Amino acid sequence: MKYKVNEKGYYGDFGGAYIPEMLYPNVEELRQNYLKIIDDVDFQKEFHQLMKDYVGRPSPLYLAKRLSARYGANIFLKREDLNHTGAHKINNTIGQILLAEKLGKKRIIAETGAGQHGVATATVCALRNLECVIYMGEVDIERQAPNVSRMKMLGAKVVPASSGSKTLKDATNEAMRDWINNPVDTHYIIGSVVGPHPYPDMVAIFQSIISEETKRQLIEQTGNDQPDYVLACVGGGSNAMGMFYHFMDDENVKLFAVEAAGRGVSSGFSAATTYLGKEGVLHGSRSILMQTEDGQVVEPHSVSAGLDYPGIGPQHAHLFKSGRGKYVSITDEESLDAGLLLTQLEGIIPAIESAHALAYLEKMEFKAGENVVVCLSGRGDKDLDTYIKYFNL
Repeated sequence: MKYKVNEKGYYGDFGGAYIPEMLYPNVEELRQNYLKIIDDVDFQKEFHQLMKDYVGRPSPLYLAKRLSARYGANIFLKREDLNHTGAHKINNTIGQILLAEKLGKKRIIAETGAGQHGVATATVCALRNLECVIYMGEVDIERQAPNVSRMKMLGAKVVPASSGSKTLKDATNEAMRDWINNPVDTHYIIGSVVGPHPYPDMVAIFQSIISEETKRQLIEQTGNDQPDYVLACVGGGSNAMGMFYHFMDDENVKLFAVEAAGRGVSSGFSAATTYLGKEGVLHGSRSILMQTEDGQVVEPHSVSAGLDYPGIGPQHAHLFKSGRGKYVSITDEESLDAGLLLTQLEGIIPAIESAHALAYLEKMEFKAGENVVVCLSGRGDKDLDTYIKYFNL
């Protein structure tokens, strides 16, 4: 329980459920049932069958030889980009859709930034014949247009969020308002390890399949299930929590969470939460978020829509405050350069989110023979326009 949730829904000083009274029945229904449902033998059987036959798991753990030669260590990429729908998000949406069905819900809502969570949610709703509504900021709708088309093709209704910065934070606000107005028949599939308890724990459990597989694959490839370093990008932090989950108690494994510095942490256009933020409440839980002196949320900025979020999940806040994880940041330019580097060295175009984690390799020093795992959380098809404009391709 050192880094995992306690019986009251907290990770150290962070977590809990700070919600309007109208949402209390929904959240309490989830809290009382989620572990019982998830642990059920039939649920686990169906979840793992879909992971294998529909998602395509286990995702490969790929030793990137040219990248390894560049950095002087064994660089392994956990290939979540090869999952069906192109990112880690579907691990969570498959789990939550099965759970929603067990709870008798007929309508699904979700928020999305980069569109990967929205596509994953629309996909599983099509698979299970459920009504699907996706909230997405107007700015993100414009910069992630291919994913918007995918959601619509899958039968989802995409609702623009036009308030604030018109990005992920505002889409989350709109989804919360929908849930408050439709408390009986609707399940809200939160896409990251944020929100009121039990969401951070529930999403982390579904994403923990990433590190569970990685440990098994490391033994096969290196004879040791403990790497020296694990790196992942962090917006809300779902891919990072899945990548860290089964390594948190292995204190010899160094955990690096890479946030989006945007145009620079002091530029006024950044999403480097642990550098710029302080403790407070955002979207239903106590965590660390970027805010003004009087508690107003500061608008974040990142070239990657998936990291354009002013906070981090409460479990990440606990790892940061306790010192178990090292939280660092990478600028827009550094991430784009890292994305192009991976493309040209290994023939893999990464999502710009994932490229933030890759970029931090440039700032690290390794000893020969050390093993490093980087979570390649998504593929870069959705980001081609951004890459093309930046590199003038």
